[in-house]
Amino acid sequence: MEKVIRLISHELNNSLAPISSMAHSGKMLIQQPGKAEALEKVFDIIAERCQHLTEFTQGYARFAKLPAPSCETVQWQQLIDRLAPLHQFTLRGELPSRPGHFDPVQVEQALLNLFKNAAEAGSDAEHTELRISADARGQELMVRDRGCGMSEKVLQQALLPFYSTKPQGVGLGLALCREIVDAHGGHIQLHNRPGGGLQISLWLPW
Repeated sequence: MEKVIRLISHELNNSLAPISSMAHSGKMLIQQPGKAEALEKVFDIIAERCQHLTEFTQGYARFAKLPAPSCETVQWQQLIDRLAPLHQFTLRGELPSRPGHFDPVQVEQALLNLFKNAAEAGSDAEHTELRISADARGQELMVRDRGCGMSEKVLQQALLPFYSTKPQGVGLGLALCREIVDAHGGHIQLHNRPGGGLQISLWLPW
């Protein structure tokens, strides 16, 4: 709990301090003629820090209040159709004939987090792939990209809450994926791909 409080305090200070400073700068600039461009930059910085703070608080709320999964039968094509308008990706392989069984809202959120991470790592839609398979034991949703991948050190810590290597990252995306998969009784695996990029497997039991 102490670590969480320190991290939340750190994020709040990192946003509130520059917002306060920029607000003061804006107040000074507005009194000077010919400073419209500089004033616009001040407002842009304030908006950026407010957006970051909003994303952090919303992400933490989702992580802290993740409900128990409400599993149901899910038709794979319906899952694809719901994801397609929200983020670009490429479906690889045939969809399993047996429907899935999981909480569709939570699994959709996990996949969207992975697609977003892939895009931020430099992978385009064509090379951000989703492959779904199933056998007698369970169902696997695999996301592969051609982004920058991860170092071995980052791979070992990537699933920890609040761990991020991104300048504006809050470190909750992959941790939330892990929480969702764990709540389903499954497991998540991360690997670097030969030739570059990352492969993340979400395995869920029936």
